[in-house]
Amino acid sequence: MKEQDTPIKKVKKINKKPKEIKEVKEVKKEVLKQVLKQNVVLEEKAKQKEEIKKVSEEIAQETMEDEIDLRNVPKKKYFETVGRRKTATARIRLFTQGKKGIEVNQKNFMDYFASETEQKIVFSPLEKLKCPQKFGFVVFVKGGGKSAQAEAIRHGISRAFVLLNPLFKKRLKKFGYLTRDSRMVERKKPGLNKARRAPQWSKR
Repeated sequence: MKEQDTPIKKVKKINKKPKEIKEVKEVKKEVLKQVLKQNVVLEEKAKQKEEIKKVSEEIAQETMEDEIDLRNVPKKKYFETVGRRKTATARIRLFTQGKKGIEVNQKNFMDYFASETEQKIVFSPLEKLKCPQKFGFVVFVKGGGKSAQAEAIRHGISRAFVLLNPLFKKRLKKFGYLTRDSRMVERKKPGLNKARRAPQWSKR
């Protein structure tokens, strides 16, 4: 009588082909290597594309000053725009000739805005376009607080640059200087302490 093959013996019989298993493992390793190589190539291509983008942006920044050619500017006394933020409104006049700098309500903007953050907000469009001392700005601003006024001036200065040269629109829009930020304090409702704050309720 032949002994019946137990499950353990069957497993042993299956595992008696080490050459085939080795070949399968080698094939798997080769496939993994090829996949890894493809991933590396794709990553290198993506890095190259990013580097090309960075270089092109740097070139665009360097040539931005050349784009501001005052000889091609239309002959106007000034370019007037309005910038807004919250309840603040700023009327801006951009002068291509004469006195340079930013004057806010008949004061230098450094004197009008005490904090450095507000000064940076006002001056940011000039920094981005790399033309800090090429133009003069006369600003009349009213309403809101100092931070809202600073953002309103930035909005108006950016609009004035677009009137001066439409090529600036893409760059200024990228930084979000041309969008009118419509966020404001919600009005108080009758029967409530504030816009949403209800009076304290007592059970007894």
